[in-house]
Amino acid sequence: MSHVPHELAEEFPAFKDAIHTLKQTSPHFANLADEYHEVNRAIHRYETRVEAVDERPEQGLRLKRMVLKDQIYAMLKR
Repeated sequence: MSHVPHELAEEFPAFKDAIHTLKQTSPHFANLADEYHEVNRAIHRYETRVEAVDERPEQGLRLKRMVLKDQIYAMLKR
């Protein structure tokens, strides 16, 4: 279990500028990034035990984060 948040700029350092640009120009990308951020922060709170949760919801959030990350990466690669 990692106690380090998986921020988009850290996950995709080569796309830092593209992330910023797409957040400003693509409403769809901005929504994906916002949703990723919310899910990622929830996972981080669980990992650091700020909020207690059983394994199933946490696993579901991890899967959702992975799907969002894949969608974001696909848009960055375009």
